[in-house]
Amino acid sequence: MARRALILVEGHRSIGFLYVNAAERLGLCPVTLSADPTQYDYLAAEGIEAIRVDTTNLDALIRECCRLRETYDIAGITGFSGLDESVPTTVGKLCRHFDLPGPNPASIERCHDKFTQRQILAEAGVPIPAYRLAANATDVKSSAAEIGLPVIVKPAVGSGSSGVRLCHNADELAEHTSYLLGEKQVWRSSPRILVEEFAQGSHYSAEIMGNEAFGIAAVDFGSPPHFVSLEYTYPAVLTDDEHRRITDVSLSCLRALGLGWGPTNIDLRWTRRGPVVIEVNPRLAGGTSPQLVQAACGVDLITEHIKLVIGGEWNLCKRHSHIAAARILVADCDGTLDWIDGDGLAAAVPGVAEVKLYVEPKTPIVRKGDFRDAIGYVIAVSPTLAQTETILRRAVDLIHWSITPFPTIGE
Repeated sequence: MARRALILVEGHRSIGFLYVNAAERLGLCPVTLSADPTQYDYLAAEGIEAIRVDTTNLDALIRECCRLRETYDIAGITGFSGLDESVPTTVGKLCRHFDLPGPNPASIERCHDKFTQRQILAEAGVPIPAYRLAANATDVKSSAAEIGLPVIVKPAVGSGSSGVRLCHNADELAEHTSYLLGEKQVWRSSPRILVEEFAQGSHYSAEIMGNEAFGIAAVDFGSPPHFVSLEYTYPAVLTDDEHRRITDVSLSCLRALGLGWGPTNIDLRWTRRGPVVIEVNPRLAGGTSPQLVQAACGVDLITEHIKLVIGGEWNLCKRHSHIAAARILVADCDGTLDWIDGDGLAAAVPGVAEVKLYVEPKTPIVRKGDFRDAIGYVIAVSPTLAQTETILRRAVDLIHWSITPFPTIGE
């Protein structure tokens, strides 16, 4: 009898290995299809079958899956967006082709383009920031003038805060526009830049499974102009009214965009006019979110997602109620990492659920102002927020590193 396989399109630095491990616990054989499997360290470390294939080519993926069906019974297909937000749409199309459970690819594609997403949400009356679409520097400048500085400037397609910057004045606006339109940026078609009102207020991340608003996390960022997540707290401390309003707005996004199968992650800010939607992502949040949920309430969202992917039923019943928080470790300068230690001591602190480092000595550190700036994280959990914060501080203070800055020109 053929082994049942879970096909994973691409991988993920923070949660890819969790999917691999969860699949194996469910008796599935995880197989990763990737344009470059070597970028995911856990594949080799865990001995996971990985196949090199162009994951932007649907026909190539179909052919590879057909070949795999000669060896495996393909139970389900899912995947990760990473820096390529087209992967979830491709996954939806693959599921349709092989008659497997999966999201509606048309709905996923509507979310893939942030401008299209904005248009649909605006038409449905969902509260969002003012926005304009720009194709060149002149468009960006005029859009910013119409909205009023400061503004957020970012690519219309992308994830992980890549290319996202807060611009306070004309010089910052020109500098970031030049960066986005520069030769280093790869645009699949003509450049499309989104210029948005800066919605000021506390940031929240709503986790939705199917049509159920499962939980809401609070998110703290580092200093502008970039948006690098530094701390997550789950569940967020909210009044009943705040929780209800964020939940209502989140569910209105699902209705507008035609979502409601599987996981959805929605970023919002609580502004003077209440919750304002920043972005809708038709996928499970990456980073530390799944681990925080499991630590706080005992629900393994990744395992439950895989159950749905293979045609089973998930169980979102919460087993306990704690407060979990994650601190993201971010380098303070660019350079070569000399050493990093203290992770073992931090992991031994009572109440610490997990410590993970992404980097090893001699690794070049080049900060990009997005999710790739994280060099590790610490997760703590306890019955109260105050206790969790104390545990987290104690653990983080035990982790130290040294970075030698890169030589400057002329040295």
